[in-house]
Amino acid sequence: MVVAANPRNRKSRAAWSRMSWRVRAVREGLAGTRLSVSMSYNIPYDNHHMEGEMDITLWQFRYSPYNEKARWALDFKRLPHRRVDLMPGPHAGRVRKLSGQTSTPVVTIDGRPVAGSAAILAELDRLAPEPPLATADAEVRDIERRFDDDWGPRIRRKVLALLLEDYGYFTRVFAEGQSLAQRMIYRAVLPLAAGMVRRGNGIVGPESIADGQAALEEALDFVAERSRATGYLVGEGFTAADLTAASMLAMAVDPPDSTMARPQPMAKSFGAWVASSQAHPGAAWVRAIYARHRAG
Repeated sequence: MVVAANPRNRKSRAAWSRMSWRVRAVREGLAGTRLSVSMSYNIPYDNHHMEGEMDITLWQFRYSPYNEKARWALDFKRLPHRRVDLMPGPHAGRVRKLSGQTSTPVVTIDGRPVAGSAAILAELDRLAPEPPLATADAEVRDIERRFDDDWGPRIRRKVLALLLEDYGYFTRVFAEGQSLAQRMIYRAVLPLAAGMVRRGNGIVGPESIADGQAALEEALDFVAERSRATGYLVGEGFTAADLTAASMLAMAVDPPDSTMARPQPMAKSFGAWVASSQAHPGAAWVRAIYARHRAG
């Protein structure tokens, strides 16, 4: 419930107008946002752009696995960059102005936008070939697409359905590090926006949630079997296939000490679900890949 201020004078009316706009913006942003949202426009990360280097900015939602792909690729290639967290709703105009569309991640490289995690990885491989992610390899691309377009969105439905069972924890996850006022607004609009979040992410009934669990099990089985010989999904080294698979599965595995680790303690049902997969060999593979290749 949002409690209205009493607009007795011009100053209080203006303050109330700003508050109402923020509530509408957050509600609208939640309706169209996928897994991850962050409640402010800020720059929490800047690893020191130096003269002569590319000027790179990542425009992101903090906990999205697709944004994690872009973050990981930038860190893996040791490319200095800024990370800008966007507020849902108001983010749309800024991202559309940057890239002609409204989805994240978007990377700007010397002012030139690249939108979408797969396109970003391919462009970073072109601009900074070492260390390589082998994004041009057909087998790597096939696995990346399988996680991006099939398993990832299906697993996300299960994740969101569980998080929406506890609005307080949902707020802790998606408004982490933001001001008290922003967290209060976010928490207040969740009951109004939850239905739109579900519909916008394809959560249309118990079957879609069960399908998300099935997708997780399929994907964990896939990486466990596929990596059995070498520890990697394609060949004998780390590629975009491993990066993508680990990023998507991080939604469920919650690798410790990583940029995808959720606030503790977790909500009861979500924590139980995360714990239920930890013994799977595929989850062990995710943790090993993060430990071995995710330094940033």
